[in-house]
Amino acid sequence: MEKSRGVVVLGCGGWGKNVVRTVSALGVLRGVYDPSPDGQQRARELAPEAELYPSLEAALGDPGATAAMIITPAETHHRLAVGALDAGLDVFVEKPVTVSVEDAEDLVTRAEATDRILMVGHLLEYHPAYVKLSQLVNEGELGKLQYLISNRLNLGKIRREENALWSFAPHDVAVILRLVGSMPFQIVATGGAYIQPNIADTTVTQLLFDNGVRSHIFVSWLHPFKEQKLVVIGSEKMASYDDVTKELVLYDRRVDWEEGEPIPVRGDGVPVPFPDDEPLRLECLHFLECIEKRRRPLSDGRGGLRVLQILHAAQRSMITNGSLVSIAVK
Repeated sequence: MEKSRGVVVLGCGGWGKNVVRTVSALGVLRGVYDPSPDGQQRARELAPEAELYPSLEAALGDPGATAAMIITPAETHHRLAVGALDAGLDVFVEKPVTVSVEDAEDLVTRAEATDRILMVGHLLEYHPAYVKLSQLVNEGELGKLQYLISNRLNLGKIRREENALWSFAPHDVAVILRLVGSMPFQIVATGGAYIQPNIADTTVTQLLFDNGVRSHIFVSWLHPFKEQKLVVIGSEKMASYDDVTKELVLYDRRVDWEEGEPIPVRGDGVPVPFPDDEPLRLECLHFLECIEKRRRPLSDGRGGLRVLQILHAAQRSMITNGSLVSIAVK
């Protein structure tokens, strides 16, 4: 991977430190830039072999840099990604790709015009369990998809700068779009703010697809126990993945018709094995492979844009008391 050597990581905070650790372990870390003393200290401890840049200009202007990974607050993503693209670098941006749809469209346009890689960090698209589940769906193991329900619930960490929809739901939206294989045409969302005014602690979002598939996403940081579970219902079989117990199960369960009556068929659930590999490592390896082979990433800029469109539509629905919001597919 010689051509992918020279990765600069911007940001060494709560999640950035994991990226720095992973890229360093892969042997392709060129340097780290973080303006905070705490971030600089973390970078020194995690990657003593890497350059510690004194400024953003020094990081993006390093002649040995070939790519930038941006792990900073979402409101900085557009500015930093534009700087990296203008410097001729391939770019990885942590989700959400930007705050506004217009800024995301701008990044996609810039990357495509300059033939640069633009990848968005939707981590669960690289999780071995979700990759296996996607394979089962694509191979027709579940039959025709009917509906999906995703719960991402816990008590903590309560954000003050964003609501539960923006904090938690991007993970689920990205996975559901991958499984369904299309964009929803309408969205309905509701939420409740119980701790801080105007910051929803719990939200329910319904996605309606042209092919008849529906999906529900329930997220909350005000819940008595941790639950991270995706259930997928097909015409022939059903499947679930529990990220707490790390179990992917395929159920031989469906509804048949006998003499005009719907009859539930309750077959056994069979555990489905999947590789035990770290999703972040796989995500970083994918970025490096895309740089090396000049391939479009699985979670590319346009994919990040689609997730962002859905989040904005859900937000509009939520603040208008659950009104039906149509979405223009791009």
